[in-house]
Amino acid sequence: MKHSLLPLGGAALATGLLAAGLAGTAQAAPDWATDPMATNNAAAISVVDFWAESNFAALKQATAFYPDVNGPKLTSGGAPSTDGRAGSVGPIGSEKPTPSLAKNVNLPKTIGKVFFVVNGEKRWCSATSIQSKYRNLVATAGHCVYDPGSNGHVMDKWVFVPGYYQGKAPWGIYVGKQAWTHYDFDVYEDYDKDYAFVTVFNGVLFNGVKQVTAAEYKDFTGPKWTKGGHYYIALSKDAGRLGDNVGGQGFTWNQPTGKAVYVFGYPQAPHPDGDKPYTGVTPKYLYGKPSGKVYVSAAEKVEEHVGLKGSFTPGADGGPWLKQYSSGSRLGYVNGVTSLFGDQDGNSRYDLVTSPYFDGETADIYKKAANVWSGKIVGPNGELYK
Repeated sequence: MKHSLLPLGGAALATGLLAAGLAGTAQAAPDWATDPMATNNAAAISVVDFWAESNFAALKQATAFYPDVNGPKLTSGGAPSTDGRAGSVGPIGSEKPTPSLAKNVNLPKTIGKVFFVVNGEKRWCSATSIQSKYRNLVATAGHCVYDPGSNGHVMDKWVFVPGYYQGKAPWGIYVGKQAWTHYDFDVYEDYDKDYAFVTVFNGVLFNGVKQVTAAEYKDFTGPKWTKGGHYYIALSKDAGRLGDNVGGQGFTWNQPTGKAVYVFGYPQAPHPDGDKPYTGVTPKYLYGKPSGKVYVSAAEKVEEHVGLKGSFTPGADGGPWLKQYSSGSRLGYVNGVTSLFGDQDGNSRYDLVTSPYFDGETADIYKKAANVWSGKIVGPNGELYK
């Protein structure tokens, strides 16, 4: 769906702006934009049906998404500038911290893939669950929610699958309900604001297959199919809230850039030279200190990205940059999301990943999304709500 240039408020806001304009009072553009995805249960059910049909065949067919930016030419400059005081929101579970002596890097339970359809193709990016009032929020890249090639259309059939592995959804499928991003990305495709937060319905788990009569098949709402003249339905159950199942990372902004981060994601695509070191099947990580410099790419309107040396390839897009990450609790603070991949030495291999700098505007957008309720879509008898 194409974003209206008006934020929430619709006609009432338009009337207010018109009146203000007639009075000669200047109006500042909003920093945020929001769009509906699956706005009601019927829409959410159709999304679940699409991905779950024939034993999740569509999930298995999806490939890594990367917008047509063709390896941006990134140059470095000064340090990113803050726009206010630093701040943080703790992760889910941080209320009762547990000390740990873990030395290995344990992957966070919160990460997974977002699946969607763009230009008729099934694609995916990386993402994470993040802290929110209703434990129903996903953080990812803006270009994994809004299609830069179609002037701000929201991706179709958008779902988050935490812990995804070869067609399996161990904690369920979470359908996107409402997307939030910076106005400048939604409207102007400004990659300095290439981040998004999406509220999701309660997850859907599948609770076995049942053979039914033709009449029962006709009346059933949810994944169903016929085979050999017989009728089958897939029973569902409510998986509960995303954050209750996998936790949620904290969130932090206006932070110094020189502190170490872990970057998680599912790289899959080849390097520009054709070499393909990653499969996209399992998540990988990078670790290091961002350079402290900003990275600039004119084609993507980038004036202030943060860069980290690393060989990730597309598919890792949208994966979280976590500060203060603990392998024991598997929790940290989201301070960025992977946006662009760069080849700094010109050898046709990616050696840099970048993220937008998370500032006070990012925090304002996050806080709006973090306070929006979503709900559930599975009924008490294993049916998807009509």
